[in-house]
Amino acid sequence: MKAPVRHPSVWPVYQPNFSMYNMPIPDYPGSYPRLRTSKRSRVESIDLLRGVVMILMALDHVRDYFHKDAFLFSPTDLTQTNAAIFLTRLITHFCAPVFIFLAGTSAYLYGSTRGKKQLSFYLFTRGLWLIFAECFIVTLEWTFNPSYPYFNLAVIWVTGLSMVLLSALIYADQLVIAVLAVLIIAGHNLLDGVHYPGTGSGSFMWALLHEPGSFTFGHSSFTVRYPLLPWVGIMALGYTFGRYYLPTYNAQKRKQKLRWLGVGAVILFAALRASNGYGDPAHWAVQTNGLFSALSFLNVSKYPPSLLYVLMTLGPAFIFLSLFEKTPGIWRSAIAVFGRVPMFYYLAHLLLIHSLAIVAAVLSGYQWQDMVLNTNVNKAVEMQGYGFSLVTVYLVWLALIFILYTFCKRFDKYKRTNHTQKWWLGYL
Repeated sequence: MKAPVRHPSVWPVYQPNFSMYNMPIPDYPGSYPRLRTSKRSRVESIDLLRGVVMILMALDHVRDYFHKDAFLFSPTDLTQTNAAIFLTRLITHFCAPVFIFLAGTSAYLYGSTRGKKQLSFYLFTRGLWLIFAECFIVTLEWTFNPSYPYFNLAVIWVTGLSMVLLSALIYADQLVIAVLAVLIIAGHNLLDGVHYPGTGSGSFMWALLHEPGSFTFGHSSFTVRYPLLPWVGIMALGYTFGRYYLPTYNAQKRKQKLRWLGVGAVILFAALRASNGYGDPAHWAVQTNGLFSALSFLNVSKYPPSLLYVLMTLGPAFIFLSLFEKTPGIWRSAIAVFGRVPMFYYLAHLLLIHSLAIVAAVLSGYQWQDMVLNTNVNKAVEMQGYGFSLVTVYLVWLALIFILYTFCKRFDKYKRTNHTQKWWLGYL
């Protein structure tokens, strides 16, 4: 007598446990394809940290479009700013280095379940997509001008270009990648005295590599704010940290290592900054009072990110990761939603901020066309005199986060449900 044939639909299916891989593990500002995970064993600290800095990033962009003083002076100009404005800008410094670092960590974990060949292809194609998105989607959201008179090559483009380079670098030995990353981060300030004068193609290429600048080609202007060299080093360093989040790595050992690395980075930052030696082209100085002297001490260079800038931002990030692996709570879960859908969040928040700014401009007596920009918003001549208090900026920011939460939560649910059927979700 033949054994009964079991219908394929009821065959047991092996489900590998990838929960400790913390998937999805998005880059800045996208995410890798999602795997089914156990919520209890998931390393939620990564999503939480990413969510926190996503929320802070929105504050900086709301300030750009709503704060009256943003049209008058830099928030870190100690001759004109105040402590509240300076600190509002300072806390957003954590955003870009944390995301790009975690992009490297994400790449390692993604490749650990698929292999380097598949990882390399994904990094290469995703990197090209992010470069395209920066130029033609993000730029349009910043300006609302379909003629593209202004391109701001910022965090999205440099994340994409770093991914393209990392797609080749991953074939090297882990130690080689780590040493190269540290050399780039620690050594790129040696190039601070190197300048390529002019506005031609050679100067433009140097700007893409190390020194920010503005250029005009044809009818469009290009501002390079995020040169490649330091950022690709940060991403490569994050890649080498991915092994700490493998399921075979002891959690207590991971937390201890992250804690000591974080403390060490902060101490090294303080020591180098106090000496006013190497690590940042802008030295600090004693000011008229103790508070402003402290602000001067913290006023490090982001464009490009100096060694001290990286130490000051990634050090506390490591400490955060070591402390918040297992701390359940409703606010933690809500914040982590933003960390799971960063690309969607990034595109949605820019669109919403600029749209709200048009409404605010019209209510303030301006024409809506004045918010169709040919340059950065706080450099628009038509908008001189526009803007609101810092308190209003914070109120708009909080309202924005509450609005975005609903959409991000729905998209997160949609992505969880459809990730295996819709390949393009891995690129959004």
